[in-house]
Amino acid sequence: MSQSLFKKDVHKIGAENALGLQADLRSAAFPYFDSFCRYSSGNDFAPLFLCGDACQVLGCLPSDSIDCCMTSPPYWNKRQYKDGGIGLEEDYHSFVDNLLKVFAEVKRVLKHTGSFWLNIGDSYLEKNLLNIPSRVAIRLQDEQGWILRNTIIWNKVKGCPDNSEDKLRNVYEPIFHFVKQAKGYYYDIDCVRHKPHSTKVVNGAVVSATGVSGVRYKRKIELSAELTASQKANAFAALDAMLKKVQSGEVSDFRMIIKGEQRTTHSDSERVSGRARELHEKGFYFLKYNPKGAKPSDLWDILPEDTQGRASHFAPYPEDLCKTPILLTCPRGGIVLDPFSGTGTTAVVARSLGRKSVGIDISSSYIEDAGKRIQKRFSQMEFAMGGHQ
Repeated sequence: MSQSLFKKDVHKIGAENALGLQADLRSAAFPYFDSFCRYSSGNDFAPLFLCGDACQVLGCLPSDSIDCCMTSPPYWNKRQYKDGGIGLEEDYHSFVDNLLKVFAEVKRVLKHTGSFWLNIGDSYLEKNLLNIPSRVAIRLQDEQGWILRNTIIWNKVKGCPDNSEDKLRNVYEPIFHFVKQAKGYYYDIDCVRHKPHSTKVVNGAVVSATGVSGVRYKRKIELSAELTASQKANAFAALDAMLKKVQSGEVSDFRMIIKGEQRTTHSDSERVSGRARELHEKGFYFLKYNPKGAKPSDLWDILPEDTQGRASHFAPYPEDLCKTPILLTCPRGGIVLDPFSGTGTTAVVARSLGRKSVGIDISSSYIEDAGKRIQKRFSQMEFAMGGHQ
């Protein structure tokens, strides 16, 4: 598609949008800023796509305006993406440098309550695995002051065919969760909990979701050679109280750690572990399970997206990879940013979850593909395009 025809089509799509958003091609100074401000203050949840270099486009957006960023930048020296851009540098050091320039702008536009989720793959150079994800993450912490809350392992389950005979198959990639401040960032853990199993009554006794009735713990308390008489009395009373909480639904399940029977969950050192001190002083403690369900772990088993028959973009990440980060760290109605939007996976998921989204890509054809994908998924919904190349 020619550039002039693309601009014409984009302008038409913008004009038909409910907000009347147009491809603002009038000046080189403020088109991205104007388009974003109109979009962020409006009520339309159709994604906004901005075509251009990620660092330059982000530099035009207002500070503290984005709730959540979820992205997967091009991998270094892996694929020839349309219209060039990051990933085609002569050496991986320059690649990492360029990524950090983009992520510095991400930090500026991100609200103090916001989160930044980064999925990035590794590359080999002369059979040497470069550890690019770790290099990027450490520099983000050391040089830009990002706080790393989790490193999630994305297990691709099946992975790609690998014919090499001197190394194992690569079937995982990291996803880093960064925040700007240690406390006070938006985080809705309850919306992603796994639904717990319910308690039941067996022969008149309350049994937890995993079969805990208290009988085994009572026996351990009774036979303990480590607990004093007063500690045993307190342990029996505390256990009965916990079983009542299970019966009422206040607690879905629990574990009782008893001195001399089990190790503490983290460390036996009273200097480094509050649990160890509690065990020494009381003789027991409880691990309670939330009645709303268990938190997801930092190991995600998600199949990669099938790219067979895909004509334009060969490295889209799967929609399921975006769902948990967006639900966790972007409030409903908030704005999700993807500075390397490709064919719009982040935008699709954000829209389906009731969030706005801003996608940036240097390739006009990728943005056009993303717009068609949005329209196909959400029927007659139109996407908006702001700015210029």
